[in-house]
Amino acid sequence: VKDWLHGVRAAEPAKETQDTVSGQDLTEAERFRIIYHLITSPTEEGGAGVTPKEGRWKNVESIFPLHDHTFNKEWIKKWSTMTFLKVEDLDEIRNRFGEKVAYYFAFTQNYFAFLVFPAAFGFASWVILGSFSPVYALVNGLWCVILVEYWKRQELDLSVRWGVKGVAGIQKKRRDFKHEKEIRDPVTGETLQIFPATKRLSRQLLQVPFAFLAVLALGTLIATCFGIEIFLSEVYNGPGKTLLVFLPTGLLTILVPTFTTMLTTVATRLNEYENWETAENYESALTQKIFVLNFITSYLPIFLTAFVYVPFGSIVVPYLDIFNLTARPFAQNEKQLETPKIGGFVIDPSRLKKQVIYFTVTAQIVNFGLETILPLVKRRGFSKYLEMKSESAAKKGGAGTGVTIDDVPEEAEFLKRVRKEAELDFYDVATDLREMVVQFGYLSLFSVVWPLTPVSFIINNWVELRSDAVKICLEMQRPTPHRADSIGPWLDSLEFLAWLGSITSAALAYLFSNNGLGPDGTPATIKGWALLLTIFFSEHFYLLVRWGVRIAISKIDSPGMEKERGERFMVRKRYLQDTLGQDVLDVPSGLMEEKITRASLEEDARQSSLRTTGPTEHFWSRQKTWEESAK
Repeated sequence: VKDWLHGVRAAEPAKETQDTVSGQDLTEAERFRIIYHLITSPTEEGGAGVTPKEGRWKNVESIFPLHDHTFNKEWIKKWSTMTFLKVEDLDEIRNRFGEKVAYYFAFTQNYFAFLVFPAAFGFASWVILGSFSPVYALVNGLWCVILVEYWKRQELDLSVRWGVKGVAGIQKKRRDFKHEKEIRDPVTGETLQIFPATKRLSRQLLQVPFAFLAVLALGTLIATCFGIEIFLSEVYNGPGKTLLVFLPTGLLTILVPTFTTMLTTVATRLNEYENWETAENYESALTQKIFVLNFITSYLPIFLTAFVYVPFGSIVVPYLDIFNLTARPFAQNEKQLETPKIGGFVIDPSRLKKQVIYFTVTAQIVNFGLETILPLVKRRGFSKYLEMKSESAAKKGGAGTGVTIDDVPEEAEFLKRVRKEAELDFYDVATDLREMVVQFGYLSLFSVVWPLTPVSFIINNWVELRSDAVKICLEMQRPTPHRADSIGPWLDSLEFLAWLGSITSAALAYLFSNNGLGPDGTPATIKGWALLLTIFFSEHFYLLVRWGVRIAISKIDSPGMEKERGERFMVRKRYLQDTLGQDVLDVPSGLMEEKITRASLEEDARQSSLRTTGPTEHFWSRQKTWEESAK
């Protein structure tokens, strides 16, 4: 009923409540969601008011549905033999895990299918055109625009297909939301709890200093490690160099997660201070803040290489002698620590390409291992450890660690399954979405450096789709099927990266226009006006193409739009039938059609001669019925 009142569902509910409930064929996800809301909703809203880990419910760890292992096995087996997912496969995910998870798989599948063209074109460009090709940069930018705009239409179609269009506007309030006043909604008559938008906006302005803090902290850390790495790998020439070059990597591995965790804590507290009404708004705002951190940690190293090391390396490197402390304990003499004079340093022209290959191939493989394989090994290893410990204790006559008490024998197997799934980690779909968006950023921003980037990604994403399914089924608790009508703020991130890619690709194509060698560490060969003009035309080409693609896609009909039009028509038709009768839209049969004969014409002429008539009367005298007029 609430969905219908707020326009999410077009179909009017039945007048009898029982008919509405029994007449709908609820999916498994919808049943779980209803049960979840009944358990967690406040008592004043008719729920049980259970709040895990809070108040009197502090001993409740989590609330989650149990896995359907039969379905999980069939799902994994089915996906292992498929290349592309059909919309029916997405419907199955939605029916089992809810719209939010289904949207992630829908986007990843759409992104994977779209990668077929850039992978083929990128391979051809790598063979024929080479790196830093302006042609590849233009085609890649066009592809990015089409992907983002087409996905917007796909989101709309799926929201209509799944009956969740506009559902973001009717989500329930957060328990931690603090209102300042209550007003009566002039439309619905409901009492609304309000927090002034102007006050929230003033709090949101704190995002500006937060962004500066993130750039300063993470930027300084990454830039410092970048300078140390340049010094050790390209300046230092003494003992231990082979091992010392791994020092910056170790520092980044330890310090970046530490700094990111601290900044994430700051972002979370700032998000709480902004006092968002719904969980969806809260997550959306937090996602935007976290994206700033992801952007810095993911792309800043390549930006430093492309726009600092390559054009200014011979000027900057001589000042890196401040980092000789990292190698001084190993150096045999000062000459091994001596930095070259200004203009005397020669950069490594292949450094940028190696770095892009690392982030688009090596890092993807490492991330797959850390995300999928390592947790599985850890969980099974820990389970084996507990089993061995329990057996050892049992042999010594003690109680095993796995022994439970007060379990009814008939329920023991079920409770064992529950405890086992309760030990699994919580699945956060935002983490997987962030991974895909960051990957898209590498493709949009830097694939002009190495055109085989989309080839690497299409292979990775085929594996990713299936590994994520395995991860949900085996390594994570079954997610609560929350509703959603889009991928949320990640769509804004995609648009931003596509726009920024039009600038970086143009700048890189210009800087490396001399057969891919680049400025050779000296900015003397860079013409500022030419670089700015290249960026200007590239960005405006992007804006023009985006405008054209939006218009073109808006002209294309889709199943979702047809269904929405059909639902709107049926609502109006049902309203007319309820108010004016069932036959209100039937076409009237009309009067008996009069045939025009010689006699009828003579009779009309005789009648007109009996009275004074003008041209107008002569014309309208022949309009007998609507059927005749139609002829």
